[in-house]
Amino acid sequence: MPITPPLSRLRVVATCLAIGALVACEAIPSGGVGAPAPSYSAATMAGDTSSLESLRGRTVLLNVWATWCHPCREELPVLQNLHETHASRGLVIVGVSIDASGSHGAIAEFAADYGVTYPLWHDPDNTVSAVFQGIGVPLSVLIGPDGIVRWKHLGPVRANDAALAAALEEALREVESTG
Repeated sequence: MPITPPLSRLRVVATCLAIGALVACEAIPSGGVGAPAPSYSAATMAGDTSSLESLRGRTVLLNVWATWCHPCREELPVLQNLHETHASRGLVIVGVSIDASGSHGAIAEFAADYGVTYPLWHDPDNTVSAVFQGIGVPLSVLIGPDGIVRWKHLGPVRANDAALAAALEEALREVESTG
């Protein structure tokens, strides 16, 4: 076996790391920050179907939640406040419940108990998590008016989240400048 000088080993390692970085950066995964939001639709609480495509041109905060999720309960007042504060500027918050089929009544009652007035969709098959590559709830995705994912977060939305505030403000300004 030939003896490789240390400098050559270092070059091999550096080359491997560089190739790995290029491969990793080649494409942003669908639904990832900086990528176009994937196509997604779900049933509304009224039983109709709605889609992200129908909201194109507006800023959308898609929030995946469930009635049994305690962190989801913590974030509801924050989401409701964002809705009340920014709906007039073009923000649409869509809460996507992944509760089981047949739980429309429980979802509606839960939303009423927490004072939720923004639109709710129901996805009992949890398709949304696969589409947005989420691994739990709550999961929130901010989509700009251009359909590009601006911010993505697993865990409850917090009122003092500076990254969300900055991304939201930028996206809302884009809506205002075109509208």
